[in-house]
Amino acid sequence: MPPASPALPTVDTGLAWDHRFADLGPAFHTRLPPTPLPAPYPVAHSPEVARLLGLDPAWLATEDALQLFSGNALPAGGDTLASVYSGHQFGVWAGQLGDGRALLLGETAQGWEIQLKGAGRTPYSRMGDGRAVLRSSIREFLCSEAMHALGIPTTRALCLMGSPAPVLRESVETAAVLTRVAPSFIRFGHFEHFAARGQTTELRQLADYVIDRYYPACRTTPDFGGNAYAALLQAVAQRTAELIAQWQAVGFCHGVMNTDNMSILGLTIDYGPFQFLDAFAPGHICNHSDTQGRYAFDRQPGVAYWNLLCLGQALHPLAGEVDTIRAALQAYPRTFQDALARRLRAKLGLSSPHEGDEALVQALLTLLAQDGVDHPIFWRRLAHAVDSGDFSPVGALFSNRAAWAAWLLSYSERLALVDKALAAKLMLKTNPKYVLRNHVAEQAIRAAAQGDMAPLHTVQRLLAHPFDEHPGHDAWADFPPDWAAHLAISCSS
Repeated sequence: MPPASPALPTVDTGLAWDHRFADLGPAFHTRLPPTPLPAPYPVAHSPEVARLLGLDPAWLATEDALQLFSGNALPAGGDTLASVYSGHQFGVWAGQLGDGRALLLGETAQGWEIQLKGAGRTPYSRMGDGRAVLRSSIREFLCSEAMHALGIPTTRALCLMGSPAPVLRESVETAAVLTRVAPSFIRFGHFEHFAARGQTTELRQLADYVIDRYYPACRTTPDFGGNAYAALLQAVAQRTAELIAQWQAVGFCHGVMNTDNMSILGLTIDYGPFQFLDAFAPGHICNHSDTQGRYAFDRQPGVAYWNLLCLGQALHPLAGEVDTIRAALQAYPRTFQDALARRLRAKLGLSSPHEGDEALVQALLTLLAQDGVDHPIFWRRLAHAVDSGDFSPVGALFSNRAAWAAWLLSYSERLALVDKALAAKLMLKTNPKYVLRNHVAEQAIRAAAQGDMAPLHTVQRLLAHPFDEHPGHDAWADFPPDWAAHLAISCSS
């Protein structure tokens, strides 16, 4: 436990608070205040998330907001707590984990949980310091909002505050506190925690809370003979499958898909060593700490299923027979394959399936991998090519021009069956021009570390509308510079 500290002042946000997660009881969390952060300063905020919560974006520029969202004050009517969970990390049971550097500030009456990340040590910090650094906080702030703009389910980021306070990672960095927002931060690991301890009463209480609040249809489904807990597992499997299909289609690598980093609502959660692909490399490992490649890009779909098996095992005392759990989990492969096929067709401008589409897609992915073609640039250029009829800028990306020409012939024959104008329109709103590549984030980070927030704010604006052209900002969507190849992102990120 952190040492006792003087009582913190309170700030009236004007929000109406609820306490449904807090009311689950002390088995689920520990109440404690954040640890104050010295000399905080504002770094960035999201006006859209502020409005989502019912806050005036202008209020985020006030001293009250600065103190509240840096952990130096408490929300009047809120309820600050850290939740406990367990989980598998890199495929190994890690036992009790929990919010080691995150605190729930409270839950709004509209159903949004507001959480500080980097707010100091908690009973679940283990050997950690409970802090976040500016570098990783900028990455999470930008990527949370970027993923939302791409239409991918995610936690959101309200604001980011920095501090000159030193924090030791691989080197000494400066501290930051990120304010995250989600309908819930409950993870697979919450269920594993109580199952592993044989606390069936608490496990059932948690499952009932999740079902009644987020999956009420599980109470009335005829599937599994009315077994709501099996229906919950099936619903989570479906949401997870849809999420992973979106990751694979856009080229997003999470980097650390531990069961404690898997959202029960199918949200992208816990942005650490993530990366959007530069060159298309199916086996790419974005996490420098992942020495075995467990979380490589092409392994993400299988890992998600493995994690769901862990969730199924945790729900076994409630859901019943193993065969029932297996049946519920079969929703994952079916949903994932259908969702990924649908999204890859959309990237090609094909709004409905046709015989030969799967072979066309697979031939393209093989070709992209063989030539290590830049993933975001290829898809964006292809969209413009369908729009203009000029495919030469796309062909320039390939060294194997003969193979590209052969594939393009097949694709052209498929395009002849659709309205090209509609296909191009679909592609331009499916294939983003701007994604948060590592080198883009790094440039914003380096400038912010010197006190210059302008690049960060520019990147934020571009990522908020990733499918628009944004004339004059093409450099942010260009090929990565040579130095980007040496960027290493680890779990400490």
